[in-house]
Amino acid sequence: MKQVQYNGLTFEPYIEKETIAARIKELAGVIKRDCEGTVPLFVCVLNGAFPFAADLFRAVDMDAEITFIRLKSYEGMGSTGVVKEVIGLGENIKDRTVIIVEDIIDTGNTIKKLVADLQKMEPASLKIATLLFKPESLQTDVKPDYVGFSISPKFIIGFGLDLDGIARNLEDIYVLKEDNA
Repeated sequence: MKQVQYNGLTFEPYIEKETIAARIKELAGVIKRDCEGTVPLFVCVLNGAFPFAADLFRAVDMDAEITFIRLKSYEGMGSTGVVKEVIGLGENIKDRTVIIVEDIIDTGNTIKKLVADLQKMEPASLKIATLLFKPESLQTDVKPDYVGFSISPKFIIGFGLDLDGIARNLEDIYVLKEDNA
């Protein structure tokens, strides 16, 4: 893997696609075991979680459904602190096993609001799956149930994560090079 540049910033390789794929397969096995006897509904938080959700959903290998919602709290390289719902949930989740699929949990503000909103709809259970988790950045008491990788509080792109809408389609995950910061 080589460095990439976006918006005048240099990013270094961080997590390779093979490592991501292997970890997703592991998570899928745990989710399948935990959800045995149910038909879970995966709720993918767009746009960033799309690649993770697609791979995870296919790897689960059981009857399941998927739907999409869109929330936004980031602009540029930082959280705005304000969560805006853009596209809402259309499915009835009462008495359903629901798995929220996120690309990254950073401050936890977005996922905390989403969990609170979904709990009002009375699901049988509500779990959180996130590809990336920054425990050092957490400002809430949110604890994801399924974590791909715990990482330090650095700015990353690729595999769904973007910089002003670009770089989501990189197959690997890259971290902002230190001398850019």
